[in-house]
Amino acid sequence: MFGGRSIFSTLIAICIVGIAMADEGSSISDEQLAFFESRIRPVLVEKCYACHSAEAEELEGDLLVDSRDALRKGGAGGPAVVPGDPRHSLLVEAIRFENPDLQMPPEGKLADTEIADLIRWVEMGAPDPRLSQTKHASKKIDLLAAREFWSLRPIAVPPVPIVENDHWSTLDIDRFVLAELERNHLAPAPAADKRVLIRRATYDLTGLPPTPSQVANFLADESDDAYSKLLDRLLDSPRYGERWGRHWLDVVRYADTAGDNSDFPIPQNYRYRDWVIDAFNRDLPYDEFVRDQLAGDLRGGATEAQRHARLIATGYIAGARRFGSRVVDYPQHLTIEDTLDNLGRTFLGMTISCARCHDHKFDPITAQDYYGLYGVFHSTRYPWPGIELDQKQRKFVPLVESDRRVETEKELAAWLQEQTKLSSAAQKLKEQLEKSKGQEAGKIKGQLEAAEKSLAEHRQQAPQVETVYAVVDAEVCEDVALQLKGDPARLGETVERHFPSVLGGEIAKIGASVSGREELAEWILSEANPLPARVMVNRIWQYHFGRGLVPTPNDFGKQGKPPTHPQLLDYLAAKFRSYGWSIKSMHREIMLSSTYRQSSHASGEAIEQDPENLWLSCFPRQRLEAEAIRDTLLVLGENLELSVTGPHPFPPPSEWKYTQHNPFKDVYESNQRSVYLMTQRIQRHPYLAIFDGADPSTSTATRMTTTTPIQALYLMNAPLIHEQSQRFAQRICDSTSAIDERVELAYQMALSRPPQAEELEAARSFVVSATTLLADAGIPAQQQESEAWQAWVRTLFRLNEFVYLD
Repeated sequence: MFGGRSIFSTLIAICIVGIAMADEGSSISDEQLAFFESRIRPVLVEKCYACHSAEAEELEGDLLVDSRDALRKGGAGGPAVVPGDPRHSLLVEAIRFENPDLQMPPEGKLADTEIADLIRWVEMGAPDPRLSQTKHASKKIDLLAAREFWSLRPIAVPPVPIVENDHWSTLDIDRFVLAELERNHLAPAPAADKRVLIRRATYDLTGLPPTPSQVANFLADESDDAYSKLLDRLLDSPRYGERWGRHWLDVVRYADTAGDNSDFPIPQNYRYRDWVIDAFNRDLPYDEFVRDQLAGDLRGGATEAQRHARLIATGYIAGARRFGSRVVDYPQHLTIEDTLDNLGRTFLGMTISCARCHDHKFDPITAQDYYGLYGVFHSTRYPWPGIELDQKQRKFVPLVESDRRVETEKELAAWLQEQTKLSSAAQKLKEQLEKSKGQEAGKIKGQLEAAEKSLAEHRQQAPQVETVYAVVDAEVCEDVALQLKGDPARLGETVERHFPSVLGGEIAKIGASVSGREELAEWILSEANPLPARVMVNRIWQYHFGRGLVPTPNDFGKQGKPPTHPQLLDYLAAKFRSYGWSIKSMHREIMLSSTYRQSSHASGEAIEQDPENLWLSCFPRQRLEAEAIRDTLLVLGENLELSVTGPHPFPPPSEWKYTQHNPFKDVYESNQRSVYLMTQRIQRHPYLAIFDGADPSTSTATRMTTTTPIQALYLMNAPLIHEQSQRFAQRICDSTSAIDERVELAYQMALSRPPQAEELEAARSFVVSATTLLADAGIPAQQQESEAWQAWVRTLFRLNEFVYLD
């Protein structure tokens, strides 16, 4: 990035100093760390290290960028990044290419997404977790002491506490919660009424509103097991997997594109998404769910369908982010690092990527442990989704039986090689034709027509085999060398593949001819590892209550927050294991509790003493997620499609011409559920971006909930809102001619309750006034009623009650 002319090297040296301006003692949040590791460090490594690292052949500008301390020394001109103020940051000025005397990198402008990431990084204070190697020399970790940390202790079934107000408790969960409430001199809220409860449970498990008839049936059922039957019906619905599969896709940063500079499409990746949804619907035990995603290709299966499904499940690993634009020096280490970062956060609640450059500063993970895991994925063959300078899919896995896989892959490779040869020949003839004239041009034109005909015929002869975005073991499985300071150009000693020693990894041995992914899955799920059960039950609790018992669901380490109810967490983790890792059983356990069935109205004492509701004296009110809001609008407009989706309408690969300055960008309109929307890695879906959808570039453990003017404007003016309000208004107008009955139906469908007297009166007044205004404006009489009701419907869409769950 900083090679070439010395003046540019000097200027960029000034710019880069600001990268490390975050104070050494300051706290870097989990989100900031993830952002730096996934968005900022890769740019530095790919664009800067060649000229500005300890291993550079010729160090430019006396500047090192491979540690924070080295960056702080900077250049002679002083810091050029002002944390939180990109307008006064020379780094931002340089990468924007607006000043002809200050343009970096010299070989060409960064991609727009990279520029946006660097600007956002400056805005957040330029946090940089990298310290000098000398400050983090390897030290021996006291494993016995480390295992005493709360998250690393073995899971022990705690005794159920004795509480005073025991008439409130329905399950043992309630006694753990009530014990903390009583300790803090608080009482639980009254039970939610049945209308609130069915709306809460239906959205919670399916992401859709209950129908008026479903509400009426639940209210009419006075049996003791009415609520239990409701949960069974919701858990049996195919809509359940779509709702809870989306939660998992947030954590594993699912996308339909690769994330490289050109963001190449991956048309086959929808199969992994659908596998996740199906796994939740059939309540695949969580331990099997983990095994399939880490080593499904190695597990076999009783049927061909099961073997293929397990292969597709490894799309979890294949889905790691891709980087760069080139083939010859592709930064594969960044893809492996992204895999390890997500693996640690998803299954273990550990930020293991912090041990890439040195032993973990806070948690008992060494650099040796990190590269022991790194070797597992170095020994794994990732598919090649295409990149700017090699716009072809390669090494996708054919969906055939394993004994035919090698032969089929050879056929595909041979066809692709011939395709490349023919395509290259046709391209050369095109270039010659542009330069030729007269008789020579005619001759070349004839050759080009023949070459294009051969190319078209060859495309028609493509092997008729479906491929999937999945992984298999590499041809060579081997241990890797430790990378000094995380730099793949600076290698240290070779590290035997193993798993973190603090959790018994020192006894794991991996054969020389296998990657170790099967062994990795078994280590993660071993009885001696308390993390996966704790982490997953915490996620389940979080998605029910809006906040986990551990408020940092991706970080159970020392930088994370401790559990508010540690005994309840272990109780649930033990239950999870005893239920055979059944996620649906955990839903029933949690949702049948009195804790879940509380009203959302907090008492005055609770608001004063526990404003964050840490002790759960009421149900936490939550805003619907982006997908649930959109899906509800489609339900009300009666145009939500529930059919099987299949692949997205990507352009055919023969038309792919994406570059870092002209990356793939598209939005495919659809009336299907929002979980099926095409998700780009570096180009946010415009609707999901407005309503705080997940960031597909990094693991989203908890979605932010923002309240912005753009959201309010969207709910007034967006084409989707106008279309759905028109359809919803027409629906209620077609049902009856009586104003009161129309209002009643609209409230029942949108809010799962009848209108109050003052709401009914306000609706009458609104419709009459709107009709008068429309008439005065010259709107034809036949349109006045429709538009008046459409306007009133939009007022419902802007109610807090419409987008919040009580």
